[in-house]
This record gives sequence, C-alpha cells and structure tokens, in this order.
Amino acid sequence: MLNISNNPLNKKVDLKHYKSGEKVFHKRHFKHFNRFLMAFAIAGVIILFLPWTQNINSRGKVTTLTPDQRPQTIQSPIPGRIEKWFVREGDQVKKGDTILFISEIKNEYFDPNLVNRTGQQIKAKEASVSSYGFKVNSLNNQIAALKRERKLKLEQAENKLLQSRYKVQSDSIDLEAVKIDLSIAQRQISAFQGLYDEGLKSLTELEEKRSKFQEKQAKLISQENKYLASQNEVINAKIELNRIGADYMNKISKAESDKFTAESNGFDAEAQVTKLESDFTSYEMRNDMYYVRAPQNGFINKAIKGGIGETFKEGEQLVGIMPANYDLAVETYVDPIDLPLVHIGEEVRVQFDGWPAIVFSGWPNISYGTYGAKVVAIENFISENGKFRILLAPDETDHEWPEAIRVGSGAMTIALLEDVPIWFELWRKLNGFPPNYYQPEGNASTKTDKK
Repeated sequence: MLNISNNPLNKKVDLKHYKSGEKVFHKRHFKHFNRFLMAFAIAGVIILFLPWTQNINSRGKVTTLTPDQRPQTIQSPIPGRIEKWFVREGDQVKKGDTILFISEIKNEYFDPNLVNRTGQQIKAKEASVSSYGFKVNSLNNQIAALKRERKLKLEQAENKLLQSRYKVQSDSIDLEAVKIDLSIAQRQISAFQGLYDEGLKSLTELEEKRSKFQEKQAKLISQENKYLASQNEVINAKIELNRIGADYMNKISKAESDKFTAESNGFDAEAQVTKLESDFTSYEMRNDMYYVRAPQNGFINKAIKGGIGETFKEGEQLVGIMPANYDLAVETYVDPIDLPLVHIGEEVRVQFDGWPAIVFSGWPNISYGTYGAKVVAIENFISENGKFRILLAPDETDHEWPEAIRVGSGAMTIALLEDVPIWFELWRKLNGFPPNYYQPEGNASTKTDKK
C-alpha cells in the first residue's frame, strides 16, 4: 500500500469495499475534521489577543538582606595552634561564647609571664622618668641660685668699680692740688731768690723754701702714682666685672646643658614608657585572642580547621557560622540587555527549589507556588558571570515566604514587566527583540514601537 512497487495495487483494489475503508474514507469525517480545524483556528486567533505579561526569567539563590546576616567564617588575627574545642558542628552559640582555645607559636611570645615582666619594665621606666624630673627640678634650683649669686656678685663688682672711679676722681683732685702747691712753691722760690740776691732774705730761708719745693715735687710724684694706681683699680674692677659675668655664664650654661640633657633623657624615658605601655596593651589583647569567640548569635556550620595541635596563620579561616537572626532575600542576575528594564521597587515572582509550583510566566495571577518579591538593590558593576546582580526582598503585601527556606538554596525569579497581547510577544520572540522599554509610574514613559 506504500506504492513502492511497480504494480500499483491501489488502482486494482478498491478499499471502500472493506468495512474499515468504508469507515475511514467516508465524507462525513472530513466535515467533522474541518469543523475542528475551524474552531481551533478561531480559538487560536482569540488567544493571540489575550494579555501577556512580559517578563525576565533568571536563576538565583537565597541570601540575606544585609551583609552582617550572611554566613561567615571566623578567623584569628594571630597565628596559633588549636588546643581545645568548646563546640560541635550544629551547636547554637551566643555572641561572646568561646568556640576554641589556641596557643602561641611565635618565639617572642612564648614567655608565660610576658605581660607581668612588661609591667615591671613600665614601673622601672616610670621611676626613671620621675628621677629625671627631680634632676631637672634640682638643676632649675641650681640655675636660679647661680643667677641670684651672679646678680649679687655683679652688684658687688659694680660697686667696687664705682668706688675705684670715685677714688680716681679724688686722686685726680689731690693731684691738681699738689700741682697748685708745687707751682706756689716754685713762685716762692723765685721770689725768695730775688730777695736773697738783693740781700733781703737769708740763705737759710732760701734753702728752706727749696727743701719745701722738693717735698712738693716728691708729693706730686707720689700723687701721680696714686692717681695711676686708682685708674688701674678702675680697669681691674672692669675686668673683674667681666670675669664674674663670664664665669657665672659658664656655670649657668653648664647647668642648663645638664638640665636639657636630663629633660631629653626624661622624654626618651617617657617614650620608652609609652612604647612599653603599648606593648603591654598589645600583649594583654593578644592573650585575650587566644580564646576565639562567636561574633554574634548563630549556629556552627563547619569546622574548617579541625583536630588538636593543628597550626594556622593569621587571618586563616577556622570555623563557619550562620547568624541566628536574618532577613531572607534572593540574589539573582540579569543580562545586560535587560538591566534598563529593572528598577528599584519592581515586582518579581520567585519560585524556590524544593517547593512545587505551576508557573505561567506570562500569567502571574494564574501561577501557583510562587512568592512575591521586590527589587531593593541593583549592582552598578557587572559580575564575573557577565551579568548584573539584583537583590530581592520579600513583598510585604504578598504571601509570606516559607519558613523552611535556607540560605543558599536555589530560586527561579520572574521579573514582571509590561502587559502586551500574545501575538505581539510571539512576534517579538521570533524577531529576537527585547521587551518594551518602559519606566515605572511617576517617571516619563519611554517605549520603542516595533514595526
């Protein structure tokens, strides 16, 4: 009957003479089939004009709304060796509970009395600082005493200089008086010599006058010596005055130098005290870090470093913890071409893995097993998978999300866009056009017509 033979039986045998052929090739069957096709075509045309909600489908996973509620690992800021575990995997812990105890592995921290010894060093250095302070005070007192003594000595030297000047002035007056007496005696000798020559005076009187004149000359020389000695005393007084100033300046400078040295040593000791106090605080904090504690309430997920005696470096992950209190969210990704269509506050339907659902992506009201969500954050930089990250939070006006959902489980998201006829959506899909570009209510509407 396949007409593959050179002897066509369909022309020799009439199938209508058989019951089966009579039933199959009867004309009324074609009539029913044509009616069926007509009804199907009419229904198809009607369906083409039904509304269809444009959407963006993507895969995601359950996460938390804020970063501090997401699963985290606990690290130790110092290297060490595990000595004792205080929890098991799956245990619930509260903030501050001890998870494990570690010991030191660095040589410089092996001393068990390191904190006490550092405290003793601090006390010794503080005593040294106090000693330098006392020495500075003593030197200040010494400097003040030297300045007072210098003042008195200078006053004494100035008085002596003034006395020497007065003595010079007195000797100068006496010298002038002697000079006057000498000139008087010389005139008297001249007068007596004339009288002697005239015979009016005797030789004895003349010799007496000459003797007095010589005495006056001797007195003049003696007075000149006194005058020069007085001037020399003035010079010596000035020299003494300068010497006293220079001497006490050296003494005061030396005392001030010792003072500055003591102050410098004191500052250096204070710096050492500050450094030792910093070391002391660091050692105390380091001792406290030997106990690894829970940063918040949660559950122990997994011990990344297990066993006893296992060593680790600073910053290395030790144990994973899941916060006890968290707000669920869904992390999903959209293609760059769909990013302009997603806005903050956009409605999204979410289907969680493990929850049965009947999904009609274009008819969200008919879908079953999906939950409402809204866009709360849109990443501005593309992720490593070549898509943009979107964060969804539960829609408070919709059904609550299942309580049994766990962070990390998968989810399917359907972002609801604009309502269009089904024929338009089919035409868009066939041509590979993106969904209509639009803005949420309240913003300027921008649409691209497809012609």
